[in-house]
Amino acid sequence: MLHITLLGSGGGMPIPTRFLSSLLINYQGRKILIDCGEGTQVAMRKMNTGFKSIDIICLTHLHGDHIFGLPGLLTTMGNSERREPITIIGTEGTSEVVKGLMRSTPYLPFDLAIIENPNKALAIMNSAGGLQVKEYDKSQSHEIIISTIELEHSSPCLGYAFHIARKPKFCMEKAALYKVPKEIWRRLQNKETVIHDDKIYEPDMVLGEERSGIKISFITDTRPIETIPAFIMGSDLLICEGTYGDNEDIEKAKKNKHMTFKEAAELAKVGNVKEVLLTHFSSALDKPEIYKYNAEEIFNKTIIGYDGFTKTLSFK
Repeated sequence: MLHITLLGSGGGMPIPTRFLSSLLINYQGRKILIDCGEGTQVAMRKMNTGFKSIDIICLTHLHGDHIFGLPGLLTTMGNSERREPITIIGTEGTSEVVKGLMRSTPYLPFDLAIIENPNKALAIMNSAGGLQVKEYDKSQSHEIIISTIELEHSSPCLGYAFHIARKPKFCMEKAALYKVPKEIWRRLQNKETVIHDDKIYEPDMVLGEERSGIKISFITDTRPIETIPAFIMGSDLLICEGTYGDNEDIEKAKKNKHMTFKEAAELAKVGNVKEVLLTHFSSALDKPEIYKYNAEEIFNKTIIGYDGFTKTLSFK
């Protein structure tokens, strides 16, 4: 089970009803933050999400409306006795920018591990120390797999996909056929090869068919490039920028490297996602809901995001 909270649905500059880009993923009590625009801390307090158990921060890019909330949040976490390390994932240059932002903070009581431009999928495990990040190895069992895609914006920008893996079915018939001792069933189901009483037991001796997990994709800021549909394919939820609601704003969207509601809906349709949540609205877009029809004409399962929107996704 996975719970998301849209903390900030604005782009460019905050307005009284919208904070800037930020989304929180809650997985088994630990948290992943995507972007950290102005107002992120206030939104967390307002929405009572908690912040101390954030282990991973994924930054789409280094524009101010996506990162200016970072120094305040990290400082508050340090003042709240956070001691475990935090991993920050972002584009090339993230380390230098984060270092610059934190110059006003003399000391953080935890380490920052910064991963720039990951060219391979990353794996996340939920351990006693929180969510731990390592390079993905498909031969091992992982709880969350993070993939990235390069987007088309006015600066280097990453899109993210989070796949919450599910263990294959346990096959009692195979376990009985191979006379697998009960005490090692769990380890084998976790895809671990086990030596027990001088005999080698492989995961295939107990594993049945694969089961689909949960997939969430996050795409902002970008034009609708041809590589996106395959990347978001089959997502249970696509969180996608919809900077402009009016189809007449297409030239602005092209100039500023953003998308209209219609373009976001077209991506959702081609990517065969189950639902799309629109966010990152222009500060000039006071009431994005009045343009919802521009997306729904193409993709019916469209949600207009707002600060405080929540959703829980579960395994089927």
